[in-house]
Amino acid sequence: MLNQAASFLLETVFGLFALALLLRFYLQLVRAPYRNPVSQFLCALTDFMVVPARRIIPGLWGMDLATLVLAWLCEVVLLFALLALRGAEVQAATGTAVFAILVLAAVKILKMSIYILMVAVIVQAILSWVNPYSPVAPLLNSLTQPLLRPLQRRVPTVANVDLSPLVLIIALQLILMVPVAWLEMNVAKLF
Repeated sequence: MLNQAASFLLETVFGLFALALLLRFYLQLVRAPYRNPVSQFLCALTDFMVVPARRIIPGLWGMDLATLVLAWLCEVVLLFALLALRGAEVQAATGTAVFAILVLAAVKILKMSIYILMVAVIVQAILSWVNPYSPVAPLLNSLTQPLLRPLQRRVPTVANVDLSPLVLIIALQLILMVPVAWLEMNVAKLF
């Protein structure tokens, strides 16, 4: 009972922090507007780790790799902590187990990235009907347009309704179902 509560707290705290770091990474990657409440919140929440990490981990091709690596490290620490809660000997972990944890953390970051994109597409579609001039709209537009723009050229509109968000969500679901789930399952077998 106590282990379940501790697992829940660890997954919530580390998961939300990894999500904040990942959102910050993607918003910087797509050059989303910085003068936005969401961007300001993410920077204020994660600056205590990101600023010192940038001294050690350099950027690459305009990407803030320090933020991405920190999100991945949050998932690694979470997996090690969950294994320790289940009674596994973390100090005596073999090289294969450590490698499996590192790869599993990367797969979890990939899954979280796909979910971020799916939620952004859904919220953007809803906001386009309800409140297209919302302050969050430029952020969502920055996140989704690199993937929606090529689809919008190929998928015709039906009665002035853009179906490209639906096509993108279906494609992302298929990616989650086939390669990501297969990878996650095969890496989990190493434990």
